[in-house]
Amino acid sequence: MRAGLILLCLAYVLSQFFRAFLAVLSGPLAQDVGATPDDLATASGLMFVTFAAMQLPVGWALDRVGPRRTAAVLLLLGGGGGAALFAAATSALHINLAMALIGAGCSPVLMASYYIFARQFSPARFATLAAVMLGVGSFGNLVASYPMAWAAETIGWRAALWGLAAVSVAAALGILALVRDPEAVGGDARGSLFDLLRMPAVWAILPLMFVAYAPAAALRGLWAGPYLRDVFGLETGQVGQATLVMGVAMIAGTFAYGPLDRIFNSRKWVIFTGNAICAVAVLALMLWPDRSLGLSITLLAVIGLAGSTFPVLIAHGKAFFPAHLAGRGVTLLNLFGIGGVGVAQFASGPLHASAPSTLAGYTTIFALFGFALLAGLVTYLLSRDSMD
Repeated sequence: MRAGLILLCLAYVLSQFFRAFLAVLSGPLAQDVGATPDDLATASGLMFVTFAAMQLPVGWALDRVGPRRTAAVLLLLGGGGGAALFAAATSALHINLAMALIGAGCSPVLMASYYIFARQFSPARFATLAAVMLGVGSFGNLVASYPMAWAAETIGWRAALWGLAAVSVAAALGILALVRDPEAVGGDARGSLFDLLRMPAVWAILPLMFVAYAPAAALRGLWAGPYLRDVFGLETGQVGQATLVMGVAMIAGTFAYGPLDRIFNSRKWVIFTGNAICAVAVLALMLWPDRSLGLSITLLAVIGLAGSTFPVLIAHGKAFFPAHLAGRGVTLLNLFGIGGVGVAQFASGPLHASAPSTLAGYTTIFALFGFALLAGLVTYLLSRDSMD
């Protein structure tokens, strides 16, 4: 199982890479395929929305089929197939289809790991283990920054994607061979998604879950690249270096949040404080989008650092779920978290395109993310704290 978890972690590195690599390819894809930033926003949105929509069948499959086959089959067909289609793309439509496939392929990877953590480790360790998996997997975020920009400038983005398709297939086959499914839950307990949705404690968490991941994921996954290129004139390699800073901050934030709930004996207030800081940083970008390159990169890093509350939010909600609904519970939370990014990307593209100027387009995007996060924080104040 230890080897299986390592392979799931490798698969999650791929998942994080695919969420973020479009930011550094916006220039090459514009030249080779004719894809505009708005086209890429649609492609990114499709990846996240498909990822989110798959959480419902993935949750059922984790509880009924097990994490081994669920993760392996989807990663093989979606991750490997989607990366191969992207490598061969000749139009924005091909990129859209490829990203949708990749979203389906990556959809079970993190939740398969969380399912194993929830079933085979003590509840008190879940938040830390979840943060470690998310933090290690987030190194894919780093690979999607300067290393991907370097690869695009040396061997070409198509060759890099063919390589990633091969790695995805190999990881899927390794998961099939090495991951072991937890023992089935004993007894006659039955339940469904509707049982989860009837829990009042969950409804106070879901709105923040929907908006908390969007600023960091959408900016790092796409908009940071066009923003830095259009406003400050950065080239592909420079964009890669700048997004590397944000990627490092996101990893540091993920690891930092892991033990904080136990240090402060609260999940609710750790999550609230972190997202409040993130909202302030996003709104500062809205107010001063072109003040200086150093300020913008610093604020992007703060967004990545403070906005990495995802694993603690999952742990907050998971504490209310019964064991026989653990798979569907964590995937429900993941649906809202990833789906929120997809909706944000779909909304941000038209907002950017309809703005009266390039700078105004980015200001509008920052306003969307910042005020949505503030609204989520207001509803989260009604939530009940949870500690295992």
